[in-house]
Amino acid sequence: MHPAEIVKQWVDRFNRADVDGLAALYRDDAINHQTPEQPIHGKAAIRAKFAKEFARAPMRCIVENLFEDGAWAILEWRDPLGLRGCGFFNVIEDLIVFQRGYWDKLTFLRMHGLPLPDPRA
Repeated sequence: MHPAEIVKQWVDRFNRADVDGLAALYRDDAINHQTPEQPIHGKAAIRAKFAKEFARAPMRCIVENLFEDGAWAILEWRDPLGLRGCGFFNVIEDLIVFQRGYWDKLTFLRMHGLPLPDPRA
């Protein structure tokens, strides 16, 4: 399967908050690095992070652009509240081995009425 096809599956499962389905798209030793946060290592930890985040706030991914270059898919997205971001997915043998996402965490927290981080911490 092409990387863009895997990312289309990822978007569909993300929009259904299907944490098991999302986790199934990652290799066991995958890394997910959302740049506002520390990298997450391993499929189990990635699954746990999705479960925690979906419990915290409703999230949707609306595809604006989806590009492919070799083993990479690049996703430009927005959500219904207007937050925008992009993600890079390295896909090998139909599994995500590395993902990096860029988005504004402060805007996300404010949009969802979530507590802001303590700048002294």
